[in-house]
Amino acid sequence: MKFDPKKWLELAEKDFELAWNRGYEVLSSRDLNRRYPRISYSPGEEHPLFKTIQDLRRAYLLLGFKEVVNPIIVEDVHVKKQFGKEAPAILDRCFYLSTIPRPDIGISADKVRRIEEIIGRRVEEEEIRGIKRVFHDFKRGNISGDDLSFEISRVLKVEDIKAVRILDEVFGEFKKLRPKSTNLTLRSHMTTGWFITLSELVDKLPLPIKLFSIDRCFRREQREDPTRLYSYFSASCVVVDEDVCVDDGKAIAEALLKQFGFRRFKFRPDEKRSKYYIPGTQTEVFVHHPSRGWIEIATFGIYSPTALCHYDIEYPVLNLGLGVERLAMILYNYSDIRELVYPQFYRISLSDLDIVKSIKIRDMPRTSVGLKVAEMLAKTADKYANERSPCEFLVFKGSIYNKNFKVFIFEREENTRLCGPAYANEIVVYRGSVYGIPKNEEWKEFFENGITTGIRYIDSFGYLVGAELERFAAECDEGERVIRIRVVESLSDINLEMQENVKRMIVSRGGKIDVRGPMFVSVRIEICRE
Repeated sequence: MKFDPKKWLELAEKDFELAWNRGYEVLSSRDLNRRYPRISYSPGEEHPLFKTIQDLRRAYLLLGFKEVVNPIIVEDVHVKKQFGKEAPAILDRCFYLSTIPRPDIGISADKVRRIEEIIGRRVEEEEIRGIKRVFHDFKRGNISGDDLSFEISRVLKVEDIKAVRILDEVFGEFKKLRPKSTNLTLRSHMTTGWFITLSELVDKLPLPIKLFSIDRCFRREQREDPTRLYSYFSASCVVVDEDVCVDDGKAIAEALLKQFGFRRFKFRPDEKRSKYYIPGTQTEVFVHHPSRGWIEIATFGIYSPTALCHYDIEYPVLNLGLGVERLAMILYNYSDIRELVYPQFYRISLSDLDIVKSIKIRDMPRTSVGLKVAEMLAKTADKYANERSPCEFLVFKGSIYNKNFKVFIFEREENTRLCGPAYANEIVVYRGSVYGIPKNEEWKEFFENGITTGIRYIDSFGYLVGAELERFAAECDEGERVIRIRVVESLSDINLEMQENVKRMIVSRGGKIDVRGPMFVSVRIEICRE
C-alpha cells in the first residue's frame, strides 16, 4: 500500500484518529519493518496521563482555543503581585531555584607543579596564560561547565581524562562550592504564567482572546502520597473579553467535559477564595460519575482587577483550570495518583500479550532449505503421528551447501506410535501463566480467553531440526545425525526461550510456566556428497 500524504490529510479532516492509525500502519509496515526486520513495530502502549493530555488538547482546540506555552520559571515578584498579602504563604509552597556560583580561580606555583605531575612534562608560560583565560571565560559565562575539561585539554594538548584529573585533583575550589538561592521559582500555579502571557498579548490581539495551556506545575508538598505529587499537570484556559461572567465559565466547563463522556454537572462557590479572583466568582465544578457519584474536577473564576492592573491588563479575564492527573484517575479508575503517574514503581503488571511477546524461538534456520525442513517435519508428524511403531517416514530430501541430504522421522520402539501424545501441544498464555496444552474441548477456555503463540511443540522442534541440518552440512561432507525429544519439562526442551525478567515476574505474581508432556519424537538427518 502506497502512502499518499494528500489522501491522508483529506482523511484527517474527517477522522483524525483513523487517519493517524492508518498512516502509522502503512509507514511502519513499508519502512520500519523492512529496514529493521528483527524489531517488532506493533503499536505501543500509551501512558494514561499523556493520553488524557492529548484528549484535553483536542477538546480545547475543538472549542476554538489557541494553545500557548506559559513561562515555567518565574521570579517571585510575580507571585507577590498576584497574591498580595497572601504571597508569603503561597511562596512557602514554591520551589526556589539555586545556582552554583562560579569561583575565582588562581593558578599558584604549587598548582602548576601538580599539573606537571599529572601530564608528565613541564607546563609552558603560554599554557598557564591559556588556562587562566579559560577560567576567566568560565567565570564570565562564555564557557559552560560542560566544556571546561575540553578547553583545558585543548590548551594543554592532553587527553580529556587528564584534564578531568586536573580539575578534580588540582582545583579543589570546585568541590567547595555550594548552591546559592535565587529569586527564581518553579511555577506552582498556571495563573502565574497567564498574567505574564496576557500582559504581552492583551493589547495586540482582537477580543475575545481564547487561550489554553497544558503543562507542568510544581508544589513543595510535605510529602508525596496517594493524592499529591511534587509535580503535576494543569490544563488551564483563559478568556479575555469585555463582558465575561461566571455563566461563561459554566458553559466552557460543560463543553470541555462533555467530550469526556460526562453529562451531569453541579457548580458550587469555592470556599478557598483565592486572592487573584474577584470575590464570589471562584466556582468549583462537579461531575457525576456512574460509580463514584459527584466528584470535584475543575475550578474557574474571574481574575481580580487589582491583580490585573499590575500587568496593565484592562479587560476582564475568565480562568478555568483542572488537574490532568485528577481527570485521568477518574477516567481510568485509579485511586492512587502515584500508581497512575509512576506505574513502573507502584503498579507493574504484565498482560497475557506482553508474556506472549517475550516467548521466542531459540534456534532458527538461516536458509530457506532449513525453514522448508521445519515446515515439512510438522506436516509429516501430523499425517503419521498415530502410525504404529516401529516405523519411519521421509520428511524431506534436497541439497544444501552442495551436499545431498534426507530427513526422516522415525520410532524404533515396538508397539507404540510415531509421535507421543504431547507432540501437538500448543503454547498458550492464560491469566498470567504459560501452558503447553492440546487444542481440545478440555482446554477450550484457555484458547478462547487466553492468547496463543501459535507455536506447537513440533513446530519449534522443527526449527531446531532445520538449524541442526545447516550446522551438520557445514561441518561434514557425509554422515548421519539423530535428534530426539522424549519428555518435555520446560520451554528450552522444545527450542523456546523466555526473557528471565518475565519469568521472575510471572512467578512472583503467583503464575506458573507449565510446559511439559510426553513428546517422543526422533529425527534422523543423512548427508552425502552429490
